[in-house]
Amino acid sequence: MEQYDQLYRLYEDMDTATLRAYQEFVDLFPPLDSPITLEQWGEIKEELEGRKAVVAEQFPVTGETYAEIAARLTRDEAFTALDLYTKHDRAVNVLVLDVDETLRSAGYTDNEIPRNTLHLLTEFHEAGVPIVVCTGQTLENVKGFTIQGLGNDIVSSGSVSIVYESGNGVFTPGHGPDTKRLLYEDLDPAIVGVFDAVRRRVLSEAPEGFAHRVHLQGNEFNVTLKPNAEIGSETAVEVIDEGVGYLCDLIGRVVADETETALDRPAAAARSYFGRDPEIRAVFEDDETVDVDLDAVPEAFLDVLERIDVGYYEGDAVELVSLELDKAAGVEAALDVLDIADPFALVMGDSKSDLRVMEWVAERDAGIAAAPDHASSDVLAHVRSHDDLVFEAGDATSVLRVAYGSRLLAALDDRRP
Repeated sequence: MEQYDQLYRLYEDMDTATLRAYQEFVDLFPPLDSPITLEQWGEIKEELEGRKAVVAEQFPVTGETYAEIAARLTRDEAFTALDLYTKHDRAVNVLVLDVDETLRSAGYTDNEIPRNTLHLLTEFHEAGVPIVVCTGQTLENVKGFTIQGLGNDIVSSGSVSIVYESGNGVFTPGHGPDTKRLLYEDLDPAIVGVFDAVRRRVLSEAPEGFAHRVHLQGNEFNVTLKPNAEIGSETAVEVIDEGVGYLCDLIGRVVADETETALDRPAAAARSYFGRDPEIRAVFEDDETVDVDLDAVPEAFLDVLERIDVGYYEGDAVELVSLELDKAAGVEAALDVLDIADPFALVMGDSKSDLRVMEWVAERDAGIAAAPDHASSDVLAHVRSHDDLVFEAGDATSVLRVAYGSRLLAALDDRRP
């Protein structure tokens, strides 16, 4: 109970709000070339250090750490961090982060990762915490905004790994032959053949009115259709909803061809199979073509469907993915490359693919999970049933501060006499 008592005292007796304001200014508004600006920044930094010193004097031995807690965490964040540390008796030692609609959120942050989030990630890096960026995007896209946001020195430091295309590959600069692992190369050739055929046919066989409204994302392995419209717009929602049906139909025809299965309605069988997902089923609504008795479908056809999946992201994308290569498999490979033998990860995400990572971590007691409040219902159910780390859209920094606080609290235990 001592740490709880100390936190109560810290936030009751100290002007932590002003301290945090000074810390945020120093962190996010570095000195510029202007002599006047440099002088003002220096004065504020000096005031910050003086206020931290006042806090530190009130807590023998551990004062500097309490000053850092006060300067970086709100009262609620500090107590949440202590609750997590008390519950798990471990601090976060690796970050596993989805990007789109998690670190950045369209409509809240202009679809850019906020500056305070980026700065806090650099703080984790300087504290020796590896970062795993885990996304469905292509490697080139992820490398671009990661280097732009964090800088090439951090990305190339050997402690940052990128799991791209939802686990098809892992890119970890600075690790020699392990820098790039192409996990899809180890898949069964029969599954690879299905992906190759779908990729080859997906645009050429698309209905003319639909083909002109979508484009194929430049993936290494996944087959991803994106709308030729603003993500999240009514038009994009309409296009992707149509794309779900089309992609399921094409997969059914391809699998029947590749497995040489005699099936009267392969497209309808595929719709029925993937329509077991409530979100996809809702798109199909009352479409009677999805009511196929799957028990009557040949086993060879179903064997392939059981190893692949259709990812549906409303108004954003629809894609064919491998269930044997998901984000969890990519994260496991990234942790291996980073040589993290005993991870306790903060996993942040919003979609079904992120949920698999959260479940993988939970099964191994290897971390905690957090999600934005607009995440899928299954993700929110998982997060709320564990540590309830749900944050407002565009405010991923709040949970990152909690994780950072858990490390400061762990340091308090290490420094006690």
